Amino acid sequence: MTDTEESGDRTAHPWPPVERTPRVGAREKVTGAARYGADHAPPGLAYAIPVVATAGKGRITGLDTAEAAAVPGVLLILSHLDDLGIAPAGYVMADGYAFQSLQPLLDDRIAYRGQPIALVVADTLVAAVHAAGLVRAAYDEEPFAVELDAAGTETVLQEEALPLPFLADVVVGDADGAYERSPLRVDAVYETGPQHQVPMELIGGVAEWHGDTLVVHEGTQSAGALRGGLARQLGIDPDRVQVITPYVGGGFGQKNSLQPHLAPLAVAARRLGRPVKLVLPRAHTFHAASFRPVSRHRVRLGADRSGRLLAAIHEVDQQASRRDLLPATYTEITSRLYGISSFRGRQRHVRTDVQTPGYMRAPFEHPAAFALESALDELACAAGRDPVELRLSNDAGADPVTGKPFSSRHLAACLRRGAELFGWAERPPDPGSMRETDGTLVGWGVAAGAYPVMTVPVLARLRARADGRVLAEVGGHEMGQGITTALARAVAGDLGIGVDRVDVVVGDTRVVPHHLTAGAWGTNSTLLAVHAALLELRARLGVPREGPVDVAAAVAAAGRSAPEQDGAEVVAEALTKGPGQPPEAVDRMRAGLVAPAGPEYPGHVAFSFIAHFAEVRVAPAAPRVRVSRVVSVADCGRVASPVTAEAQVRGAVVWGIGAALSEHSEVDPRFGGFVNADLADYVIPVNADVGRIEVAFVGEPDFTLNPTGVKTLGEVALVGVAPAIANAVFHATGRRPRSLPIRVEDLL
Repeated sequence: MTDTEESGDRTAHPWPPVERTPRVGAREKVTGAARYGADHAPPGLAYAIPVVATAGKGRITGLDTAEAAAVPGVLLILSHLDDLGIAPAGYVMADGYAFQSLQPLLDDRIAYRGQPIALVVADTLVAAVHAAGLVRAAYDEEPFAVELDAAGTETVLQEEALPLPFLADVVVGDADGAYERSPLRVDAVYETGPQHQVPMELIGGVAEWHGDTLVVHEGTQSAGALRGGLARQLGIDPDRVQVITPYVGGGFGQKNSLQPHLAPLAVAARRLGRPVKLVLPRAHTFHAASFRPVSRHRVRLGADRSGRLLAAIHEVDQQASRRDLLPATYTEITSRLYGISSFRGRQRHVRTDVQTPGYMRAPFEHPAAFALESALDELACAAGRDPVELRLSNDAGADPVTGKPFSSRHLAACLRRGAELFGWAERPPDPGSMRETDGTLVGWGVAAGAYPVMTVPVLARLRARADGRVLAEVGGHEMGQGITTALARAVAGDLGIGVDRVDVVVGDTRVVPHHLTAGAWGTNSTLLAVHAALLELRARLGVPREGPVDVAAAVAAAGRSAPEQDGAEVVAEALTKGPGQPPEAVDRMRAGLVAPAGPEYPGHVAFSFIAHFAEVRVAPAAPRVRVSRVVSVADCGRVASPVTAEAQVRGAVVWGIGAALSEHSEVDPRFGGFVNADLADYVIPVNADVGRIEVAFVGEPDFTLNPTGVKTLGEVALVGVAPAIANAVFHATGRRPRSLPIRVEDLL
């Protein structure tokens, strides 16, 4: 086993080129052969449906299940009235496993509307749904607050409530003094509303017991957290929990930790002696998992008369639950996106009566970029500067916070290449100056984005077999982002074999331990481990460190020289971790706990960058906005898999269109909860809403960062899309959007 940091082997090792590779698993997905968690259908399967609270806050004073229990086929009804023998799993961001510290069904407390209060299990799904609708609950209700400005909220300062160095306020220089002395100043408030991830695959799966071993088939971004969390909750050894999730039909943060239904589902399966399936109805998913919280940003920018930034102040209020505080890092990118010598950040949490908010693609960076990049567009107008030129003139040569160099930074190249592809030079500066013959207003906007490059511990095992095939068993998850394609390409390119000769296994705790796949660290972290495992495999095969390998012949030769390998396969594995990470990080990975590293790498900081250019058309009568085209250019280091990388960026642009123009989770201040909890009322973009999307990459490997040259892409691809659209709306209409989504009434 090797550790790239301890061994010191961080030599750049570019893989031989591999032709553009079709997505691994594509045929299985489109033909229905791919098996997701809820597709598992063992004999004797029973079905579960939760019952949820209809009170916004309070206590359960009565729970009548008699009528529900009388429904033919009902097998079991679990609630707080039963001794479930479940311990809390703990909050994922506080050395726990679950998306929140609250575990429902353990007592009579109601923390928020939509909280599960019972679990009905029946022979058929129809019977379970029918019976769940017959459970009656009575409540002693209490006052609650679900909006930032509602009475009864509590506001706490992050650096006091979460006294950890990386969560402290960012302060560089004298931002307040520099702002007051600045000839040009922008002072504005921007707000982003709550959003839900709404992945295609619903939350759900199957729990079954094989003797004393619990086997879970569930779509998740963190099989290790499910394994470790369920072991903690049920009081059993983690070796007695297996989690199998070869495919995840979209996660985007919603599935990054243990969900509260799983432990009760395991209890039901054990008590009944048969497997139990639960697939949450779409409406339930709006309360059963985390969501993107409301955030309010006051941004103050100070500049000289040419638009050179002298100061920036970014103050954020973020929605929280009563129990848990989601660590906020909005100012991590706003303090570093440009060369600002004086910066002050402040982040606060506003406690409300909701489930604990959590991570949704680019969780802090998307709202932060909307605020900063909108304010920067306002500054460009005040300075009479072109928005692209203004950004280029404020580029950073080194990290403004630490003074360290960037491992690589090609934001200027993103802006210049994007401007060229978009035709930005033809943009007239005045708002409302582009109009089609039918009166439709046209606007062009630009925005930049950044995202920190983080690395997590990963174990990769390679099995070279006598038939010339190679099996890669890696601690990662395939959520549709193409991680299996990138891994297969890496192995095939290194060994000089066809991609069809490489099999990749991810999302299976029976094979290797699994860390959370999130934060865009999945591809670069797993590739780092596979790169190290390939070096070890070559050594065990007795072949040179580089060049094509006849795998079958090498395995046969290794078997002759080392009979204990029996000639069937040669196995090599590597365990890698982030630079500077302590050994305890590996222990956390093995336990299913979160252990990211960076961007505090020794000697440098690491970010991916992107620039988005958007064109909008605004109808002349009712000012409905349509995004007609977008050009996005990313600096993500080496592009590990062009096909899936381009798809990542296109998908992120569609996300950004939704965030800018339609997506908003509506809360009900009278009764609590989210009221548009379906895909009819939670409006996401469809084909007719999406114009032409052009994607390009700088493509410069970052070998300072790691020997693969790969940075990150999945999260940064979204950062900046919404402000590019908002800035285009201003250019078209002269009206400045300062909240998301942009509504028709904002432009009237």
